Amino acid sequence: MKLCALWEEVLKNGPVGIRDHFFERGGHSLKATALVSRIAKEFGVQVPLQDIFARPTVEELASVIQDLEESPYEAIQPAQTQDTYPVSSAQKRMYVLQQLEDGGVSYNMPAVLELTGPLDRGRLEVTFRQLVERHESLRTSFETGPDGEPVQRIHDSVPFQLDEAESADAFVRPFCLEEAPLFRAALVKESDERHLLLTDMHHIISDGVSVNTLIKEFGELYAGRSLAPMRLQY
Repeated sequence: MKLCALWEEVLKNGPVGIRDHFFERGGHSLKATALVSRIAKEFGVQVPLQDIFARPTVEELASVIQDLEESPYEAIQPAQTQDTYPVSSAQKRMYVLQQLEDGGVSYNMPAVLELTGPLDRGRLEVTFRQLVERHESLRTSFETGPDGEPVQRIHDSVPFQLDEAESADAFVRPFCLEEAPLFRAALVKESDERHLLLTDMHHIISDGVSVNTLIKEFGELYAGRSLAPMRLQY
């Protein structure tokens, strides 16, 4: 069944039956959003996100799809190039709260990865720079526009370097939203065969989905594999 296959692609935890519960199988709001998008592409119908919560089994959702009038899936078109772009409501909220917090780290998203074995530091830094070049979000800063509303500015290039750190304790520190990149990385060398890779980015440029994408692409690029060009950015 096509719908079961879509669930399996989104949940990534094995075969799905028609009476399986989306959220009991590990689904959450971000995965529900991904499922809505895949259903639109596969079936040509727009399922409201709340229907995933209200009818969380394959069997129930299949009846929803059957009842919906078919509507053509409209692909999102890339935005025209301009100096600044509007922000989403969530980004606006974070921008305002960050200004009020004045130097806080509430919206930082730090992570630590243990690396064992020989490390090619040069390749590691090149991989990060490739990600920054590939993703506009890693080259985006935020500022107040002429009308007093926050806007985002995408830079053609931004400086990035892989820092050295003595420990993870002082790594997490405030970002200045007006200065890209809102992302940093550092290495802590514990021995020739063991390092800690520290990363941190501001939540205003990332969420659970984008972080997973960056992690996957980082592994591909570090392994020397090429990635297909991105048609859309956010």
